[in-house]
Amino acid sequence: MLAGFPRELLKANAADTIITILHTNDTHSQIDPLPANDANAGKGGVARRATVVKRVRKENPNTLLVDAGDVLQGTPYFNFYKGEVEYKAMSAIGYDVGTLGNHEFDNGVEALAKALTFANFDIVSANYDVKGTVLEQRVKRYVVKTLAGIRVGLFGLGVSPVALITPDNFHGVTYIDPVVAARDVVKKLREEERCALVVCMSHLGYNADAKSGDSFVASQVDGIDFIASGHTHTFMKEPVTQTQPCGAKTTIFQVGKSGIYVGRVDFTFRAGKLADTSVRLLDLRDV
Repeated sequence: MLAGFPRELLKANAADTIITILHTNDTHSQIDPLPANDANAGKGGVARRATVVKRVRKENPNTLLVDAGDVLQGTPYFNFYKGEVEYKAMSAIGYDVGTLGNHEFDNGVEALAKALTFANFDIVSANYDVKGTVLEQRVKRYVVKTLAGIRVGLFGLGVSPVALITPDNFHGVTYIDPVVAARDVVKKLREEERCALVVCMSHLGYNADAKSGDSFVASQVDGIDFIASGHTHTFMKEPVTQTQPCGAKTTIFQVGKSGIYVGRVDFTFRAGKLADTSVRLLDLRDV
């Protein structure tokens, strides 16, 4: 028995398959643990995150690591190195998929494309149309990963650039309504790509009452199993669920900012169908 192995996984039926999603959001160039004068002093840091990811992948090889955007901006690492350090660190940790937050555009589209040359993982955005820009060969609408025979569809949604991104820094990129984009991409993932699990990395923000954001999208779109939330720096202790139009449930979870926590979601598949979802926080102080 592996020390620290989640009890729910130990109890799983031998015929079950567990797919684990680890997720972060709004890490904001926080390469080191937070300094002594911060309320969360000593938390976070990419070294601790790498240790956690390595441990979880040893426990369950069927693990994906994803990010919900705003990787950039917040410390001198970004000011001096323009994204190189952040994306190199994420590549070394072993990220599989990320999406774009508004701060990814702080230095413009060309600078973002250059920074992304240091990312050896997929970048997805279903509602930022990058056709005709230097991002076209780098940003995909979605990706599909297969783990233990389970096809997992992953896509991203970005916040409206209005009042958040300088128009010149978003030049050539077209913003699409996230509900429209999500309906289209989820239909494709479910029907054409035959995905048994659909995960959205959202940089729309969590606000249960807003007519935008994660809860609203989930209430309007069938087929999203999990939203790894970002943008609002919301420290959730527990996940929330949102009822889809068809009556199914979407799980939503966000882990604050600065890489203080990593979210962990374990999806149990039985006979190829999703049977259970378990969510918890991984506190990097414990590493």
